Amino acid sequence: MTEAPANSPGPDLQTIRESIPALHRTIHDRPLIYLDNAATTPRPQPVIDAITKYESQFPANVHRGVHTMSGEATAAYEDARRRIAAFLGANTAELIFTRGTTEAINLVAGSWATANLKAGDEILVSALEHHANIVPWQLLCQRIGTTLKVVDVLDTGDLMLDAVAAAITDRTGLISMTAVSNAIGTVTPIADICELARSRGIATLVDAAQLTPHMPVNMAELNCDFLAFSGHKMFGPTGIGGLIGRPELLEAMPPWQGGGDMIRTVTFEQSTWNSVPWKFEAGTPNVGGAIGLGAAVDWLQQIGMGTIANREQALLSDAVARLTSIDRVQLIGEPSKRAGVVSFLIDGMHPADIGAMLDRHGVAIRAGHHCAEPTMARFGVSATARLAPSFYNTESELEATETALRRIIDVFG
Repeated sequence: MTEAPANSPGPDLQTIRESIPALHRTIHDRPLIYLDNAATTPRPQPVIDAITKYESQFPANVHRGVHTMSGEATAAYEDARRRIAAFLGANTAELIFTRGTTEAINLVAGSWATANLKAGDEILVSALEHHANIVPWQLLCQRIGTTLKVVDVLDTGDLMLDAVAAAITDRTGLISMTAVSNAIGTVTPIADICELARSRGIATLVDAAQLTPHMPVNMAELNCDFLAFSGHKMFGPTGIGGLIGRPELLEAMPPWQGGGDMIRTVTFEQSTWNSVPWKFEAGTPNVGGAIGLGAAVDWLQQIGMGTIANREQALLSDAVARLTSIDRVQLIGEPSKRAGVVSFLIDGMHPADIGAMLDRHGVAIRAGHHCAEPTMARFGVSATARLAPSFYNTESELEATETALRRIIDVFG
């Protein structure tokens, strides 16, 4: 991942907030304070408009038609692929559209890993992984006899490069790790991990679901073999995301799913495959989702990823300071480098109760295990409350959240 340079001034904060319709509503007669961005980000108006334009003006299938509307849909769909790939430092043909990070990881497990790993090979993951970067590998282990090996983290939540290096053996066939923990916010040394793996001839997959919304990303600089991401984490629609892969690996990989559009020829005796990336896009794609994600990328670039990263770091520092100033609040995980989220507990209160009570104050947060049960177990808890501010949030919203938490503790504690 790249550093976050200063960007030339983009839209001001008020203009940005005005462009996100969901922020204008009230919850329980209070202005909405949306702090659940690690789960899903609200869609800005340009994304909504792009999807509406597709659905209302050229709602046709792509690649298959000779009529005007099909041509317009195909052009918009493939242009979105080009812009999204460029946004992540990749070439157009390296980006396969999927339903999101989960499907992208399953694609690698079902295609590349099934074809290239064998019984006894090890897949390294960290103690910070989302279920989507655990369960596909468990299923693979059951199918072909590979072994899932977990690299532990420090009590702070930091993942150390030395620990990853120590876990590598001559049986390590793949390192698949998150760039940013969705549960506690740890930013892992993922570029260094990929460099280490490459020096040992080991393939790498980066779960970038929580990376792409928060800082500049460049596939070439990460030097990974595969990168998986989700559109709805980065102000795009749900049900769309992607897998970026090295061209030579994608070319050699067998298809993952069979059907229309991923083929070149079909007879009852045999079939031949389409070119990459379409070889991995069986069936009618989520055309509107891809177009919407393209608009989201344009919107983010207009603001500037460097600006976003710097703004969010200031908000996270503010959130941490406010939480630690409240008696009975305990942070879960205090990594040296954090992005996206702050997880916490209040002594004597269940996280679900904290979330429900904050909702009565108009504050939306996440409470639970965050699809990261092994991470929760590593820190000796079953669930946390999670604040996930984004660059469009304000210091006054964090102040209001602190006030609400103090009131909840006073009234219900």
